[in-house]
Amino acid sequence: MKVGTSVPLPAYTIDPAFTAKKAEELGFDSIWYAEHPAVPVHSESPFPATGGEIPWTYSHFTEPYIALARASAVTSTIKLGTGITLVPERHPLLLAKEVAALDLYSGGRFQFGIGTGWLKEETEIFGGDFPRRWTRTREALDVMKLCWTEEEAEYHGKYFDFPPVRSFPKPTQKPYPPILIGGMAPNVLKRIVAHADGWLPNRVSPQDIENSRKELETLCADAGRDPASIQIVIYGQEANRAHLQSLVDAGADSVVVRPEWVETEAEMGAQLERMAEAVL
Repeated sequence: MKVGTSVPLPAYTIDPAFTAKKAEELGFDSIWYAEHPAVPVHSESPFPATGGEIPWTYSHFTEPYIALARASAVTSTIKLGTGITLVPERHPLLLAKEVAALDLYSGGRFQFGIGTGWLKEETEIFGGDFPRRWTRTREALDVMKLCWTEEEAEYHGKYFDFPPVRSFPKPTQKPYPPILIGGMAPNVLKRIVAHADGWLPNRVSPQDIENSRKELETLCADAGRDPASIQIVIYGQEANRAHLQSLVDAGADSVVVRPEWVETEAEMGAQLERMAEAVL
């Protein structure tokens, strides 16, 4: 069973180099950093997990690409993922270069977990079109794929419009790092089959995974895709081996466990050791 680990909030108090190196030594398959670059002090958007106010810790993300770059420098095998990158809040020409550089310098270990976001006020701060954030994300994916695969990239869309440009470096993984779409939007599986390589859900049951695998098989057959080319990575789970195994048995390819926040590297190391003993 492939098991990765996410990073708890506040996400910047423990050095990513320490956490990633320790996780790799213990046998974890991957490490994942999330983002919210600027959380509004005042917001009417309900927090998805509770429907209430946004917890104070939700302002305490780190910059995932810098954290993962630091992690990559002290590791050699552990996969490096974003869970998730908020694509509507980033320009795809810059993001394409960040992704390609991280994948190149890590030796092809990056997993591009993406999402469209739920925090309307934050998306709008960054100039995003919140009601049509998937349309903007789809265009951004088209732009990045061109940058990763073509010597010269040109695009003319609703949100992004530019003449031929050169974007280097190219990613190590070909044609590009796997794109995993997070969330539970009604059309998420259709979007994955059309534009991505995997699904990164969190609040799901084994039955949800089994049903989704069947739906993916049907959608792939209609689109002429091999369903084995689409991975399911279950994010943010408790370190309970029986539960994780039930998700894998239902069709998940790997799972990501969720540590609790601790204050020191010694405490983080001890927690990762306990989690590894429980699930690996």
